[in-house]
Amino acid sequence: MLAYERFGSGEPLVLVHGIGHRRQTWYPLIDRLAEHREVILLDLPGHGESPALVTDGRPVQDVLRDALTDLFDELDIHRPHIAGNSLGGRIALEAAADDLVSSATTLAPAGFWTGAIEFAYIRAVFTVLTGAATLAQPIAPAVMRTAAGRAAAMGLLMTKGGRLDPEHALGDLRGLVAARPALRTIIEGGTAFDRPIDPSIPVTVAWGTRDLVLLPYQAKRARAALPDATHVLLPKCGHVPMVDDIDLVVDVLLKGSAHPRQGLSTYDVA
Repeated sequence: MLAYERFGSGEPLVLVHGIGHRRQTWYPLIDRLAEHREVILLDLPGHGESPALVTDGRPVQDVLRDALTDLFDELDIHRPHIAGNSLGGRIALEAAADDLVSSATTLAPAGFWTGAIEFAYIRAVFTVLTGAATLAQPIAPAVMRTAAGRAAAMGLLMTKGGRLDPEHALGDLRGLVAARPALRTIIEGGTAFDRPIDPSIPVTVAWGTRDLVLLPYQAKRARAALPDATHVLLPKCGHVPMVDDIDLVVDVLLKGSAHPRQGLSTYDVA
């Protein structure tokens, strides 16, 4: 079963990290979120402390969906709210399309690229990230001790990586290296998102204006593909925005998972 943690009380909100990441990516938000929700953090297959990702020839999306629904069954939660970043955002959208959740809130969800060139860029970004993280392992503890080192190491993913706790940043770097087999499998099975979602399921799509992984113009495509969703820009935030603007991301997650729906301002996607 997937590794997970539970915090707080109230409506359950499941948080799903991105490719190559781990559940601790949500830690900067936990105290605030747990005041209003029962927050469930998980490690995806092949990531963090969860078992390896094994597909046995099945589509990656099917394997990830089954892992998610098995966790719902284990925790005895029915139609929770879900939120995710990057791959986690794509998983949240798939869960909404499968009518498994009460709402889906996504931060730069994967699946809105077009064509082989754009996908090759995404693949190249993760090749650079994993390669650099692997080469940096011998000096990583020293690099992560300084705010400047953390900012440089995390520069492709976030705009304010220097704010990370040194141990957290070092754990993220080591987790990325450990997740390389799962990362390769997931990227090889990558497809664009093109499924309908019942308009009765609230969906929020938020995108950092300084996202260097899934470039911000993809937010326009998400808006066209999901016209019933609420679309929000995250100014000065990168691909993993949970440290870049804690207050804004907490606000997006709480309003996106509100019952009944609370008005969340919609910004024009530039």
